[in-house]
Amino acid sequence: MDRESYHNCCSLVKIPRQSYEQFWSSHFVDYIEKDLSYSKFLKKYLLPNHPCMFSKRFTEDWKCRKQWVTDEGKPNFQKLLQQFDETPVPVANCNAKEYNANPKQTVPFKEFIHYWKEYIHNGHSSPKGCLYLKDWHMSRDFPEHNVYTTPVFFSSDWLNEYWDTLEVDDYRFVYMGPKGSWTPFHADVFHSYSWSANICGRKKWLLYPPGQEEFLRDSHGNLAYDVTAPELQDKGQFPHSGEACQPLEIIQEAGEIIFVPSGWHHQVYNLEDTISINHNWLNGCNVDIMWQFLQNELSAVQREIEEWRNAMDSWHQHCQVIMKSCSGIDYSEFSSFLKTIADNRMSFLISCSENSSKNYPQHLSETLGTLGRHHAAFDLQRVAQTLECMLCNEDFKRLDHSTLSSQPESLLQQIKETIHSTRGQHCLYQD
Repeated sequence: MDRESYHNCCSLVKIPRQSYEQFWSSHFVDYIEKDLSYSKFLKKYLLPNHPCMFSKRFTEDWKCRKQWVTDEGKPNFQKLLQQFDETPVPVANCNAKEYNANPKQTVPFKEFIHYWKEYIHNGHSSPKGCLYLKDWHMSRDFPEHNVYTTPVFFSSDWLNEYWDTLEVDDYRFVYMGPKGSWTPFHADVFHSYSWSANICGRKKWLLYPPGQEEFLRDSHGNLAYDVTAPELQDKGQFPHSGEACQPLEIIQEAGEIIFVPSGWHHQVYNLEDTISINHNWLNGCNVDIMWQFLQNELSAVQREIEEWRNAMDSWHQHCQVIMKSCSGIDYSEFSSFLKTIADNRMSFLISCSENSSKNYPQHLSETLGTLGRHHAAFDLQRVAQTLECMLCNEDFKRLDHSTLSSQPESLLQQIKETIHSTRGQHCLYQD
């Protein structure tokens, strides 16, 4: 990102996101066929939180689009079995409902492929139901395969940067499913962004902008499982469903990549036998949405166990524990997450000013180097803004700060000093 683009982005951050009603009036998403600069993508899609679709030319050089696909554009079962054979993979049953999702089991990859071939042979039906291999951490299990490359537009990925540091998890997934497999109505983890590339096959997406999901809750406050189900027309069950806008319906072809913005609830269908790659990710453009999501999650937990507030000395601590078990993160780990992102960028800016190099993991070094020091400063500003919000939050104040990986006040000061010392103070946001 160059200096002028960075200044323009800084000036945009304080401006409220463009109203979704204005976006909805066009009722279509931009289709990106030619080169687009990262700064334009940031200003036109990341910051306004709007979806878009990238053409297949952005994936045409990926190995998986050659190795995993036949000349007829179908899944290449033979090549896939050669690579993954006995690998255990998570498989969901699309015909069964467990809470608001599909129950999963772990099976050998070759068993799923055997099922899939039989499913196709039987006219896309099976007594076992419609099974869908999903949320498979293929990149983590086979890091040496390198069958795809994350496009630069999605490379500022704090979520996977942090979890790669912990070496315990990631949010990079492979999906493989027959025609008719689907994913129920949901928003992505932490209300993060996601991108999804079809290696082969076609998908239909039903997208709702943030806030519309509130109309799609039943009389008990539970989110709809299937937004196309007839019961949504029953005002006794779903009293506000008639107030929801029509979803944005998108057909995604083979090779195309869809960008799904933060907090956009969606439901997805495989129209053909389909393989796709998906990343959940967030960065400085939507970290505020994640922070708001965490506050909402904690509030929901607090309401649920409000009756025990006066009976438990450690009620607030228990709320954090329950939130982490439900959401995967609590305020303490969110603080650690921000520290990791800030430390990497402060080290990068200092190394730039000293004309030296640091021992980062190769992919992180390449990402920071490609996006440049102005983008690193942008990231630091967003971390600083989030820390300032956290320090004003009453529930965060109640945490035992001695247990945090770093003191947020100290980290905030370090960020300001680093920006100043690396001559980035002129990029501070203006009120």
